[in-house]
Amino acid sequence: MQQALHSLSVRRLAIALVCAACARSTGALHVDVRPLADGPREMTREQQVRQVVNRLTFGARPGDYARVRDMGVDRWVGEQLAPDAIDDDNAEQFLSRYPSIFQDETTLARIYGAPADLRKAGGALPDTAAIRAADKASNRVITELREAKIARAVLSERQLREVMTDFWENHFSIYADKGADRYMLVAFDDSVRAHALGNFRALLGVVAHSPAMLYYLDNWTSRADSDRVTLAEVDAYRKRAVAEAKYEKTTGEVFIDRAGRITIGNPNVRPPAPYHPSVRHGKGLNENYGRELMELHTLGVDGGYTQEDVIEAARILTGWTIRDPNHVGAFYFNAAMHDAGQKEFLGNNFPAGHGEDEGERLLDIIAARPATAHFIAEKLCRRFVSDSPSTDLVNRAAATFMRSNGNIAEVMRTIIGSPQFFASTTYRAKVKSPFEVVVGTLRALDATPDTLQRDVQAVARLGEPLWGHIAPDGYPETGDAWLNTGSILNRINFGIQVAAGQIPGASLKTWPAAPALVSAPHQVQVDSVVSILFGGDVSPQTRRILDEGNNPMLGAAPNVARANQNQLAQLLGLALGAPEFQRH
Repeated sequence: MQQALHSLSVRRLAIALVCAACARSTGALHVDVRPLADGPREMTREQQVRQVVNRLTFGARPGDYARVRDMGVDRWVGEQLAPDAIDDDNAEQFLSRYPSIFQDETTLARIYGAPADLRKAGGALPDTAAIRAADKASNRVITELREAKIARAVLSERQLREVMTDFWENHFSIYADKGADRYMLVAFDDSVRAHALGNFRALLGVVAHSPAMLYYLDNWTSRADSDRVTLAEVDAYRKRAVAEAKYEKTTGEVFIDRAGRITIGNPNVRPPAPYHPSVRHGKGLNENYGRELMELHTLGVDGGYTQEDVIEAARILTGWTIRDPNHVGAFYFNAAMHDAGQKEFLGNNFPAGHGEDEGERLLDIIAARPATAHFIAEKLCRRFVSDSPSTDLVNRAAATFMRSNGNIAEVMRTIIGSPQFFASTTYRAKVKSPFEVVVGTLRALDATPDTLQRDVQAVARLGEPLWGHIAPDGYPETGDAWLNTGSILNRINFGIQVAAGQIPGASLKTWPAAPALVSAPHQVQVDSVVSILFGGDVSPQTRRILDEGNNPMLGAAPNVARANQNQLAQLLGLALGAPEFQRH
């Protein structure tokens, strides 16, 4: 473990340097003390405190409401929007328990590739014990990453950045159980977190270069079709042209005719020798990433592009690949795979003979489109304000996106400072996802994150396995997807299991309020639970359930209910399953 921590890896060091550079260039290390907005806020001051804590963090830990109240809502939000200025040593020290998240891609690729290599080894019968050990080590990579995600969400003082990281990792969704992606996600997670409140174009760039994304959406296998000239062939032609004294230099415009003949600088000059594209075998163009880049990552399904634009984007991104996924796992641009022909994308001409720079130009174009600003703004408003955000709010957030050149923190400042964010109809109107329920419960009890996968398993049982969504559209951001009779019952049962000490690291023993309440009369316990967890604000129905100590839905799970012998534990479990805790 010490060796892993000592080598914090070139990848992590590079990301840290990028963060520091961005902080210096944007002033991010200085807390922005500007008031959020001058608009009306329908919520009371206490509701505003609970609103920013509940929406911009994974839930209040003991003392969080008081801390925000003392600091002031606007000042606290400004601090969260500048996460690099926040001391987060406690979380960083805890993360040392997960050594694989500190290792570089090549090391992780070697760990992942070991089982396959052992199975393919010739000669004697496979060493089953060695294969089992290699499988265990390989699985540990994604297990530790999942555990670390929960640990950060529970412990980090940079709560808004963790919430934004969760948002972007769902927006740029990747399925962990697709082959080698399980180890590539470690670097992906680092990169997304580093840019979660930064510039959208920069974030889009690190995702586009991510081996995890290129592998998941198959772009790493995408190459020029067999009737297309590759950049490697153009480069070879350049050298031949110079060698045969056809040109003194090879930097002129490239022309490729329909027969695949190449000329440079003058289409009327005969090529130095008969030329035909080389014969290539295997798969050709793959449109998966080009399509999802526009439909899910930037422009949206109604973003104004055509099927031809999808094809042209895929051609532009040929050659964006991975060096030996199972043993190296690093991004590189392969000129022998890149389609070097002329392209037309969203009305922009891409001359022939270019390489990786074409992909960068494509990202520049789509990141700057108004459709992208609107699509990203709407998703952010849906996540942080309402399942059905108002057109006015989305338009204002999109305008900030365009005006600030995709500054995510500025877009968030517009959203958080809006009258809609502090409207009375917004208060406790969003349903928590399973991940938010589990992490919020751990934070409410001041729990220590689990290192035995029980927290990870709980999130999966509630319906949201981490990096477990097979399709690239990510998990839903609206409450209707998470609420049905079965899921509500599972959430109530989870709260009772936690209060009964059935989840490692979380129980009455970790809850600071427990010692003073264990022997208190029932009515005092109810009043205290309502005050501590809900700020004294619950519906009459919830209050009645807590007073009576019985949730009518638990009739479907009597064994769980009977397992809770302690009165305070039963009360706390019911509170954790209440609608006020399941919403934020």
